[in-house]
Amino acid sequence: MRYQKIYLRFLSLIQAVQAKGELPTLDPEAKQLIEIIAVRHSLGQAMTISDAMGLKSIASPATLHRKIDILRGLGLIETHFQGDNRRTKYLRPTELAADYFSTMGSMMENASTTAD
Repeated sequence: MRYQKIYLRFLSLIQAVQAKGELPTLDPEAKQLIEIIAVRHSLGQAMTISDAMGLKSIASPATLHRKIDILRGLGLIETHFQGDNRRTKYLRPTELAADYFSTMGSMMENASTTAD
């Protein structure tokens, strides 16, 4: 029951902050995609656009390409090249994404503290 309270408090905090416009509102596919990109980046496993479009468990390649465009438009991810290879674009989270995850982490911590 304690973890349920924590999680529901966390969701409530997210909804309140999103309603104020303090966090970007992401649909489930875009949210899952940015999370995967960020986790892979944190593990040093560079993810290409093709890799992202191959995540068929999230959505179709065309939908994923649109989600990549949305995340880029929101400033949460950027593309870059590695080394001399100018044909392959890699995805990485931006500082804005780091702020987003920091805010989410803070809300998790707050939910955990206030749910007790």
